[in-house]
Amino acid sequence: MDFGLGYIGIGIGAGLAILGAGLGIGRIGGQAVEGMSRQPEVAGKIQTAMLISAAFIEGAALFALVIAFQAGGALNKELPNSIKSHTAVEQPK
Repeated sequence: MDFGLGYIGIGIGAGLAILGAGLGIGRIGGQAVEGMSRQPEVAGKIQTAMLISAAFIEGAALFALVIAFQAGGALNKELPNSIKSHTAVEQPK
């Protein structure tokens, strides 16, 4: 089993999760400020919706990171077994 590609995949997955969350929260914040500047009378409702949406995005990003770390842990558990099976030398009879 090639563990190097697994670790690269975990790193890419974790990075994309954080990148997506950052872009999503940035977009929510920007659009909320724009909406509040256009209609100041509903600023409280927009801000509440923005915070709830940001919390859901952060939760999804945290969930993705937990899954990535669990996948890394699973790879770390299998690595010693793979090394032993590849380096085992047969004893002469």
